[in-house]
Amino acid sequence: MEYKPVNDVNEMGGKVVFAEDVVATIASLAAAEVEGVYGLSGSAFEGLGEKLGKKNYTKGIKVEVGTVECAVDMTLSVKYGYRIQDVCQNVQQAVKNAIETMTGLKVVEVNISVTSVVFIEEKKAEEPPKPVEQPNRVK
Repeated sequence: MEYKPVNDVNEMGGKVVFAEDVVATIASLAAAEVEGVYGLSGSAFEGLGEKLGKKNYTKGIKVEVGTVECAVDMTLSVKYGYRIQDVCQNVQQAVKNAIETMTGLKVVEVNISVTSVVFIEEKKAEEPPKPVEQPNRVK
């Protein structure tokens, strides 16, 4: 795949510029689809927006975007029972593929910091409630 500057003037006489949040959102959605990822981790300040009802797809992601290349730093939590190295490699590949396919930018690095391993308890099948017996009524 040939990478050409996306922020330069194109044949149509205009130019395309990607905001860092756009690339970060693509990275977030790609990482969320990888098996073994519990979620992205961010600072307490980033979590404040979610408490106020705003979904923040860029939480835990820092992106540097150039004219041809970009770099991604991610912080995430992994589910217990998954091999962390495999999960991280799968995230790196998924993020790289998604960004390069959607934007045409070359991803030079995807750095991942694992901040926690999350244990998820399996819910046991609940037994249906027993019917309550009605007392015999005399008519």
